[in-house]
Amino acid sequence: MMGKKIGIVSLGYAWLPCEPGPSRFYHIAKLFAEHGYEVDLIGSSFQHFEKKARDRRLIERQQYPFQNVFIEALGYKKNIDVRRVLSDRVAARRLMRHLKGQAYDLIYCSIPANNIAAKVGAYCHANGLPFVIDVEDLWPEAMRMVIQAKAVRKLVFPYFERDAEAAYRYADAVIGTSDEYTSRAFLHRKRDIPGETVYVGCDLDAFDGGVAAFSDGIRKDDGAFWVTYAGSIGASYDIRTLILAADRLRRSGRSDIKFQILGTGPLAGELSALAKSLGCENVEFLGYVKYKEMAAYLRKSDILVNSFVKGAPQSIVNKVGDYLAAGRPMVNTLESAEFMGLVERHGFGANVAAGDAGALAKAILAYEADPERRKREGRNARRLAEERFDRKQSYQRIVKVAESLMQPHLAAEVC
Repeated sequence: MMGKKIGIVSLGYAWLPCEPGPSRFYHIAKLFAEHGYEVDLIGSSFQHFEKKARDRRLIERQQYPFQNVFIEALGYKKNIDVRRVLSDRVAARRLMRHLKGQAYDLIYCSIPANNIAAKVGAYCHANGLPFVIDVEDLWPEAMRMVIQAKAVRKLVFPYFERDAEAAYRYADAVIGTSDEYTSRAFLHRKRDIPGETVYVGCDLDAFDGGVAAFSDGIRKDDGAFWVTYAGSIGASYDIRTLILAADRLRRSGRSDIKFQILGTGPLAGELSALAKSLGCENVEFLGYVKYKEMAAYLRKSDILVNSFVKGAPQSIVNKVGDYLAAGRPMVNTLESAEFMGLVERHGFGANVAAGDAGALAKAILAYEADPERRKREGRNARRLAEERFDRKQSYQRIVKVAESLMQPHLAAEVC
């Protein structure tokens, strides 16, 4: 496949290791380059995770085996914001101008944003290019709990649904970050194209390197029991119930059980203030922590919490790979049947009712009292990380799907 060129389009998610945020598309681009392809990683000039312009000088000082392409995009302040919709529309037009000046042999595109995926799909269809979509999230499904106003839903949701169906219709292959996300592409079309679930996962080598480099610098008092959350602090992520559980434990005399909150987001200030108002000195907000140091915090913890609000639409989220890599048990409040089943089948944690601070506190106490259980479930977690979540292995399936489209005789084998 030498000499072939691949465009990887992910205006909202094409983040690099030198930037905050998950790096799935960096790893995909790197893997294609390692297989001998010429690769463009096409991202935005705006950093969605930090809601600010990207530092291109920082990026340009790094060495990459692929070409970074920046599509100029307007800024916005919130994940769900009319300015984000406008930004995606403007960026889509500029992206199309870029694509028309290139000679790609395949385009790999994330969805959302739905309108961008739909336009790229239409372009590929019109030009006979293989088009692969990578389903990162479901719009508008993921917005239903945040956008309550019926008038707004009626106005904007049909456009998201229309563009999603167009993208799925144009797709020549689908990669989903969970079985639920993969299946969504086939809701209104036959499963007549390759469809693979490839979890976001993690780079186990980088994770373990972070543990080795930063563990000695993280102080943990003798006898302390750490309960840790790492990730975004926004509407879907139930940090409030985590704080209320911490407060229950503190009032019952268990201030030795410490809660570490790693990450940032729109509700960070409000929730930090809640913890202070309750007198929860056993809760610490550490803010954004760079990936390798975060890995060390996870490994040094006793249990990890995948904390989501009731009705959250997410499935198998970014942080899961890192949690599993840490080899620590996981308390899960996400109601996704797919993920709850994964917890039960592989025995790496406990499913607890969302929004129930009492049940969460009880589950934490049960783990604190049973070190053998923690060891057993921690081993199960690490084993699953190595088998299903290590990008070095799992992302090879993405390359295989793409190659089947550029070498049609392989398509039957992949399907």
